[in-house]
Amino acid sequence: MQKLPYQHKVIKVTEEMCDLNGHMNVNYYYKIFDSSYTSFYINELGFDKAYLESGFSTFTLEDSIRYLKEFKLNEDIYPSFLLYKSNKKLLHFVGILQNSDNELAAIFETVLGHINLKERRVVDFSEDKIVFLKKAYLDQRKNIEIPFEIKLHIKDVNEQ
Repeated sequence: MQKLPYQHKVIKVTEEMCDLNGHMNVNYYYKIFDSSYTSFYINELGFDKAYLESGFSTFTLEDSIRYLKEFKLNEDIYPSFLLYKSNKKLLHFVGILQNSDNELAAIFETVLGHINLKERRVVDFSEDKIVFLKKAYLDQRKNIEIPFEIKLHIKDVNEQ
């Protein structure tokens, strides 16, 4: 299976990550997804310190992880991501973890809401941010076929 457009550096399964069953504990799947999509979120989509200081951020509204294959000690993990959909208030990311044989080992989906930090509620993105996200979405979706079912759903910016 092909990797998704944003590819994070390879992560090696350590002893600390393994549980009594001799494979990576489910807590580390989430930690890997969360920590490795953060650089995509900040560097590629512009949700950096300046954005936070402007009074806005995003909060996670829903997550889904599917565990398909196990990772064992010293195996390499290849995380990759894409912005699957966005609209005026929400982002939907999809991430995958693959093994050294490019087999799909885990699927991650998250929906984030755009938050006004003073009001602590979901609000619209600025028009400039919507245009930027739409461009990022379209650039990433070129030549990408998702060969698995998407579980979480939001309306796309083009549907509004």
